[in-house]
Amino acid sequence: MSVGDLLTHVFFLLLLIIISGFFSISEISLAASRKIKLRLLANEGNAKAQEVLALQENPGNFFTVIQIGQNAVAIMAGIVGESALSPYVATLVSVIYNGPMLGTWSFLLSFLLVTASFVMFSDLIPKRLAMARPEKQAMAVVKPMKFCMLVFAPLVWLFSSMANLILRLMRVPQVREEEITGDDIVALAEAGAQGGGVLQQEQYMIRNVFEMDSRIVPSAMTPRESIVYFSLNETEENIRQKIAEFPHGKFPVCQDTLDHVIGYVDSKDILPRILQGKDLSLRTAPIVRKVLVLPDTLTLFEALEQFRAAKEDFSLVVNEYALVVGLLSLQDVMSTVMGDLVGSLQEEWIVKRDDHSWLMDGMTPIEEVMAALTIKEFEGFENNYETMAGFIMYKLRKVPRPTDFVLYEGYKFEVVDIDNYRIDQVLVTRHEEEK
Repeated sequence: MSVGDLLTHVFFLLLLIIISGFFSISEISLAASRKIKLRLLANEGNAKAQEVLALQENPGNFFTVIQIGQNAVAIMAGIVGESALSPYVATLVSVIYNGPMLGTWSFLLSFLLVTASFVMFSDLIPKRLAMARPEKQAMAVVKPMKFCMLVFAPLVWLFSSMANLILRLMRVPQVREEEITGDDIVALAEAGAQGGGVLQQEQYMIRNVFEMDSRIVPSAMTPRESIVYFSLNETEENIRQKIAEFPHGKFPVCQDTLDHVIGYVDSKDILPRILQGKDLSLRTAPIVRKVLVLPDTLTLFEALEQFRAAKEDFSLVVNEYALVVGLLSLQDVMSTVMGDLVGSLQEEWIVKRDDHSWLMDGMTPIEEVMAALTIKEFEGFENNYETMAGFIMYKLRKVPRPTDFVLYEGYKFEVVDIDNYRIDQVLVTRHEEEK
């Protein structure tokens, strides 16, 4: 056989490798292309991105063409590949070996050469290229693939019809579900943060935004025992003293006790009266405003909606017995999302002492504990408690005393300070064995 025949065979094999590589890129790029990115490109006027989206909606004919093309190429390569190269390989091998096994060795070497070429250049490299930039590759091949679908339309119709019939008999869904959940978005944000495309603070905020629909009001409110309020009989001296000691923006006003709320006063209404030397009596001065009252069963997202509807940023929280259990402000809600960017004047729930110990406030929301300790789930959390103090009481089944502790998920939660039966401080340390 002449050199011209060898070049013809090599050219034909290279052409088959290129065709097979094209089908490999087409297959992986369409499957790996992200609909979110394609929709953004389509919204910017990219017609090819819209065509790729249309193929993703109905990929059956597309993948049928790919399978027809890849199998046809494989068959043709098998027919002409090894047999065409074997004589030339035999000529080269005969230089070092010219025995009875020459034909067998020549065939095996030809087979390995052709197979390795197809695996490397028509499968591995094209698929890696497609995985690296799937949207770009998909838009590059969409026009040629649509042409192939038109050329092979009869075969596509035949095979697609048979495949659809079989899948219907098997009751297998033929359309890929593309529902995007909050967990998916949070996972994308975490992946972006790890890759450097999203700032850590941005990822933290995105995660917290989606937690608002699962966290209830008690996880962010100021508890009852920490509420500073005025009574209607409050003297001017007491009012001045409380404002000086607790520089809050708003104060509830009660008849006698916290469970008989009349409304609230804003510091912006009181301070001008102090500067002007006017009377500060809450009975005679019409500065008491109507207060927003929220049930303690609302989620933070629902509370945010209530603030928006009422055009307020301050509310009292009551339980099912109409007893005030806490105070919630818009700043409290936003601090769960923004973290240190909002509420920087508030005390930190969790203070990290070193890599193996943390000092936590008893009222620390369990969600904050989960994030700090990377614990996926707390036993009984959904229906029994919202705070660190609630978790310890739930596990101990009693009102704890100092030095009482709970071992859970490799951590030791020890009560270090109690204030009138309220768990004030908890020391958390890593523990080797869970009890």
